[in-house]
Amino acid sequence: MVNFELGRGQFYPDHEHPVHQLAWSPTGVLTVRSGVRSWVLPSNLGLFIPAGLRHSTGAQRATTMLAPYLDPARCALDWAEPTVVRIGALARALIEYLADRELPDARRQPAEQVLSDVLAPVGVATIDVRGPADPRAAEVAKALAADPADDRSLEAWGRKVGASVRTLTRAFAVEPGTSFTRYRTQVRLRAALSLLADGVPVGTVAHRVGYRSPSAFIAAFRRQTGVAPGGYFTEPE
Repeated sequence: MVNFELGRGQFYPDHEHPVHQLAWSPTGVLTVRSGVRSWVLPSNLGLFIPAGLRHSTGAQRATTMLAPYLDPARCALDWAEPTVVRIGALARALIEYLADRELPDARRQPAEQVLSDVLAPVGVATIDVRGPADPRAAEVAKALAADPADDRSLEAWGRKVGASVRTLTRAFAVEPGTSFTRYRTQVRLRAALSLLADGVPVGTVAHRVGYRSPSAFIAAFRRQTGVAPGGYFTEPE
């Protein structure tokens, strides 16, 4: 069981585990990165990380991470890919119970089994951002991550990084496999999550990440996740 504090903007170096891990924070927003993929996780969501997957975990603001390990030999879950799960009341209680480092193995094993039984893939889409592999497109992606509200056209970005619109369009289509416009939307929504988790009003969040109106932001958020911004942080019934 991992139980440690994460400072604002702190990320642990890439690593892997011989066992499964469930990354979760009871407060704040975690980010898990693996290769060019990243997952943003408010406190009602966790990420099942399969054994052997190289990854890095961090936080946009100071928080605590609770991350139980699950032995593949005893775990009923056999998901080969990272899987986002809802952390409801029972799962939360089990994780907090397992956080006791002095818990004897005879009590730990049954709790881990129950935890694996109650975990299920999340019912809403998550904001999974895959970065581009092309170095010029990656430069654009880095600038957008720093300022999601930057509204420059792909042509303007091309002049900045020394690439044609066609080249950048192809680069985003190959990896992460989407259009530039779609990619920018995902970056904006990912940035919005940390602000929303901090209690920043929706209208302010919309402006900070590049939307002209709260309604446009809410519509984009709903198209991506299936729920309104407030619903993304709501515990299941």
